[in-house]
Amino acid sequence: MPWTSEDAEKHTHKADTEELKELWVKVANECLERTGDEGRAVREANAVVARNAEK
Repeated sequence: MPWTSEDAEKHTHKADTEELKELWVKVANECLERTGDEGRAVREANAVVARNAEK
């Protein structure tokens, strides 16, 4: 089941805008589809959001 923007809030506090939540969902779902590893998908999505939140 793909992740939603509500899941982004549960996994990282840095996804505090709708834009960052949508980015988290996109990265997490793409990584999950590519690798099949939920933990890796969450870590990658968190990293991307953290980098974008700093900007």
